[in-house]
Amino acid sequence: MLLTREEMTFDFGGKKLDPVRDKDVLAWATHQFLYGEVTGIQIGHWLYRAPDLDAARFLSRQAVEEFQHVGNFLRILSILGAKPEPAHASVRFLATGAMPETWEEHVAMEMAIGEGLVLQAFYALIDTVDHEEIVTILKRGVRQEERHVDFGERRTMRAIEGKPWLRRRLLGKALVTVFAVGRLEAHMKKRLPMDHPVIQQLPAFVKFSVSRVELRMLRMGLLDRPLAEIPTRERLALVAEAYAGQAAESAARKVFLSPLQKLGLFREKKLTDTYLDDPLVRDGLIGAQTEAEAPLGRSEGGRSEGGRSEGGRSEVAETARA
Repeated sequence: MLLTREEMTFDFGGKKLDPVRDKDVLAWATHQFLYGEVTGIQIGHWLYRAPDLDAARFLSRQAVEEFQHVGNFLRILSILGAKPEPAHASVRFLATGAMPETWEEHVAMEMAIGEGLVLQAFYALIDTVDHEEIVTILKRGVRQEERHVDFGERRTMRAIEGKPWLRRRLLGKALVTVFAVGRLEAHMKKRLPMDHPVIQQLPAFVKFSVSRVELRMLRMGLLDRPLAEIPTRERLALVAEAYAGQAAESAARKVFLSPLQKLGLFREKKLTDTYLDDPLVRDGLIGAQTEAEAPLGRSEGGRSEGGRSEGGRSEVAETARA
């Protein structure tokens, strides 16, 4: 990832959340996570539109991991003695209401930025929850979330290279995410006990999380200067440009492109059309699957986006254990 664990760690001063005393607080947080993991159904949409075989294989494993996380958060609710409840409107908006329309928006907004925020929340709970099993469950999820964020970061940088217009559009969308996170902070102040030694630090934690989003955007190349140096008028213009451009493209596809595609013209190519030219197939980079593991081949820069972990173990095997 472009940010280290240390850079994403907020110092809560050693204060802890007790699963008995602070049951309602932890249950509320878990309800938000649970909703986010159920949105793993959206991966099917992007799997169908994956630009290459390497991305498709990564997404197929990610879908399995997200639904394993559903079970993990249900287990946490069981430990807390709480039942699943709806997520907050801001979380629903960030996870589904603002679902991207393009692959580039997906890897930038959902994987790099969105899952980056989720990962930061995972880190915070690991550092503050005073319950060994809950922390162990969260640590298993962290390893997988880190891979998802890393994939999103690298694919975003690849997408915007040489495309300043796309960089501006993604930046405009990211500014909306930053605003929505701020709205969630306002709700937490109303919903949660602000006299708690951990909860009273949440406003500072949210500001810190937004600063990590900013740092990630700078390192990916979405931002060319700190947000504080971008005037409000320019920020609003970026948001308007992003959504106006998206609306114009959507209308053009519906009015002009869709009728032609029905006639077999300008049809969007899928992996079933391109797989023979895909380097993983063409160069035989995918090994045969065994019962123990399923190596997923090499990827950008000789690294695997879906192969072995740093310790040499299969990530598929890690997924099974999670």
